[in-house]
Amino acid sequence: MFTPRRLLAAGLSALAVAFIAQDVTVLAFFIGKGLDENIMWQAGAFFFTASTILFFLIALAGLLGFLAKRRYSWVVGLVASAIAAITGMFIQVGIQGVGMSPEVVAVVYGSLLNDNLIFLIAGSVASVTAGTAIWRAVLARTKSDQPTKVALVRAPAANLAEGLITHIKRKKVDVDLANDQWDGYVAALNAAGWLTIEVEPRDDLADSVFIEDTVVMLGKIAVLTNPGADSRKPEIIGTEATLNELGVKIERIVSPGALDGGDVLKVGKTVYVGRGGRTNGEGIRQLRAIAAQQGYTVVAVPVTKALHLKTAVTALPDGTVIGYPPLVDDPRVFDRFLPVPEAHGTAVVVLAPDTVLMSSSAPKSAELFRELGYRVITVDISEFEKLEGCVTCLSVRMR
Repeated sequence: MFTPRRLLAAGLSALAVAFIAQDVTVLAFFIGKGLDENIMWQAGAFFFTASTILFFLIALAGLLGFLAKRRYSWVVGLVASAIAAITGMFIQVGIQGVGMSPEVVAVVYGSLLNDNLIFLIAGSVASVTAGTAIWRAVLARTKSDQPTKVALVRAPAANLAEGLITHIKRKKVDVDLANDQWDGYVAALNAAGWLTIEVEPRDDLADSVFIEDTVVMLGKIAVLTNPGADSRKPEIIGTEATLNELGVKIERIVSPGALDGGDVLKVGKTVYVGRGGRTNGEGIRQLRAIAAQQGYTVVAVPVTKALHLKTAVTALPDGTVIGYPPLVDDPRVFDRFLPVPEAHGTAVVVLAPDTVLMSSSAPKSAELFRELGYRVITVDISEFEKLEGCVTCLSVRMR
């Protein structure tokens, strides 16, 4: 839906991209022609048409949501800049009264490698930097400057199949299928009214799709974690960059503290933190200190039978903790505990007070939740489950 905020985000992003492309190109000609002011004005007038076309193309891309993901925005910028440059050239040819011929067409398209090259590069870079940043910043805020329903996601890495496993046997991961399943997961979030913002993917970080492990949201505060596995520590960099773009206040867990976001379960103002293979006591201590400042109480929970606490338990919208008993060390830790009949039924993402998202591989658990009066949305995440992943791992919800 083209909401007023989406229109504003698209317009401001497009204006920034067109302005940067125009000014960088004109400046390049000005410098290249010996600082001749006449050249500057001539170049400005010549490229104004292309910049105007670029504005409308980028605005359209923003309306359609392509600026949300860096992997798309640079392609959008490149294609839009090329179309704008070529169209602008044809318009200039028409204004000058030059007839169309194969030679003229060849010159117009050839300009992408000479006169229009700077414009092409500037438009592409501006789209993936200023365009994406502005689009995200505007859409991630309401008029009262409070966070709306935003979910951070990160596309699977090319080496996803090399992801770490601890408590299960390794199975072959179909990376193409995983990409399709990830798209379906993101689509489900969008359909439920969540704005998904993509952290820039890293094809060298196999586990980076499990973005939940890199940050814990405590109200308006984002706590950057310090993952227990050394190979996952670089994942923090991309998450931090996106949070900075969104203007979110950041705290962090530092060594020797170790904390994975998958070990953190929030139920109201109580924060359960799993003490297991990826999270240590010092990490819990640091989180407790940060959480106390925000009015939260941290309760440490032993985790020995699963990778993360939220592999074993999550919570329904009413605060009832759900879990598969063979994976839970001590269910008495929780005020209200409801056992589920399947291992993959332990994880739900709360999308609304009456709606949860969960894996399609736990149909009995899904039916249990429906009988409790909840709307249940299921998604296929079988390839991520082969890596001890679940629906909570694949996003970070910011409210």
